[in-house]
Amino acid sequence: MRVLLWHVHGSWTTAFVQGRHEYLLPVTPDRGPDGLGRARTWDWPASAREVTPEELRGTDVDVVVLQRVRDLELVRQWLGREPGRDLPAVFLEHNAPGLEPDDGPVPHTRHPLADRGDIPIAHVTHFNRLFYDNGRAPTTVVEHGIVDPGERWTGELARAAVVTNEPVRRGRTVGADLLPGLARVAPVDVFGMGLAGLHERYGLDPARVALHDDPPQAAMHAELARRRAYVHPVRWTSLGLSLLEAMHLGMPVAALATTEAVEAVPPGAGVLSTRPERLWDAVRTWLHDEDAARLAGKAARAAALERYGLARFLADWDVLLEEVTR
Repeated sequence: MRVLLWHVHGSWTTAFVQGRHEYLLPVTPDRGPDGLGRARTWDWPASAREVTPEELRGTDVDVVVLQRVRDLELVRQWLGREPGRDLPAVFLEHNAPGLEPDDGPVPHTRHPLADRGDIPIAHVTHFNRLFYDNGRAPTTVVEHGIVDPGERWTGELARAAVVTNEPVRRGRTVGADLLPGLARVAPVDVFGMGLAGLHERYGLDPARVALHDDPPQAAMHAELARRRAYVHPVRWTSLGLSLLEAMHLGMPVAALATTEAVEAVPPGAGVLSTRPERLWDAVRTWLHDEDAARLAGKAARAAALERYGLARFLADWDVLLEEVTR
């Protein structure tokens, strides 16, 4: 099956293109949002290939996975076909409602495709499907899957790790304001994109909080695994793939008990709470008790493999793609 999709979410796409299909990724000369092409910091198979808008017009596409409202218009312009009518389509919804300025108030956020009955919405969490007003659009949930990085935790560095993108711009949404509290109980390594200005914005001491801006995924996994614990301070998100990756690595995790995290982290795999102080207590314990950290990390890995394994994820997507192309 030839599947057209845009490179919108690198970590998610890394898992998706591991399947048995041919994946067409639009590329434009500027490699902008409408044509980013193949990833440069993730390992993708040859079956994920770049195509220009001009090439797409003459390509036999079986199905399109839409991820932005704009993708509907790009399909019309580049392929001359109408998604949902003469080209089978699925709208993949990555985000929790209320993340974008135009979303409207939660829990009354109406999905952009709510008035269409011809394109199913595939949510990545049950929380998202519950909180969106999906209208008459058919919906399903295909939970995340992760390319297993292996059980690599050593915990040799008595430090906490956080992964976040654009924390200065996104602020409270990703829990950037909670970093000073975490830094008071543990030295912290922050990994991600757009970290410039974080120290200044939140008064962080560089001696306590080290920034690792835009590391390649493989290098980041290696460094995460050396830290004693993973902390997920995000208030509002769909379900951070970095949390699931840390669990796959065998790291003990401390996460805010918000959105889908309450489903992802079972008892024994870490600590969930809406009280940051409880998360800091857990981190403090793991810093001083390496065996406790190791046991929690093993439970986290087992839970992640069972629920967010790659084989289950790809099989679920195969079922959905076959349904919409019948």
